Amino acid sequence: MSAAFRARMRGWRWPGLLSRIVAAVLGGYAIGALVSVACAVLLPLPRSEAVVIGMMLSFLAYAGVVLWVFAARTAWRAWAGLLAPGLLLAASWAGRPV
Repeated sequence: MSAAFRARMRGWRWPGLLSRIVAAVLGGYAIGALVSVACAVLLPLPRSEAVVIGMMLSFLAYAGVVLWVFAARTAWRAWAGLLAPGLLLAASWAGRPV
């Protein structure tokens, strides 16, 4: 490798970028799953309709998570921004039968 290439690679923020990619993929999946389950459990509709609405909203939640992760100022804020709604969604249906 040339010295110029190595110098450019040192300037890249690989750990932050990889952390954001992992947060977008895994965090988006987790938030999407939590949204779908919370809707299925909490919506006062017939179970089949609540599940379908929850699944449709999970796609929006996943897209929102990906946008949030890459719009956050730092990777730490991106992870913190996933933790808060994740805990809120998990607490909203914890202890209720699925």
